[in-house]
Amino acid sequence: MLMRTDPFQEVDRIAQRLLGTSGTWSRPTAMPMDAYREGDEYVIALDLPGVTPDAIDVDVERNMLTVKAERRPQVKAEDVQVELSERPLGVFSRQLVLADTLDVENIKGDYDAGVLTLRIPIAERAKPRKIAISVGDDTRKELKG
Repeated sequence: MLMRTDPFQEVDRIAQRLLGTSGTWSRPTAMPMDAYREGDEYVIALDLPGVTPDAIDVDVERNMLTVKAERRPQVKAEDVQVELSERPLGVFSRQLVLADTLDVENIKGDYDAGVLTLRIPIAERAKPRKIAISVGDDTRKELKG
């Protein structure tokens, strides 16, 4: 049996009942994420604890990246009586508009320890490069562009 230690927990439960969010499935919600550049890749890490890999769907259309995941209830025996259920169940989704400087054709994904990590290469056209220019006396000089 669980002992309640949060004095406001019952108030939260009542609010959930009044708002209609206390059912088995909760409303879809966004998933927390980190995004950063690492060398020549853009990395997106999304928290999806308790989600099985087959319940994760990643799509990209033009420059719109969509991640959907579904946390399903764990199978319980018929004689189990749930006393507390706070972990949200249902569909979680996140949409991101990716910059044109990313190579969306070569996105790689990895799922480990409840974290989905997407690695998106920086497009070659977006990387700094040297441009050769000719000078009046036809001597070549390189400028950083």
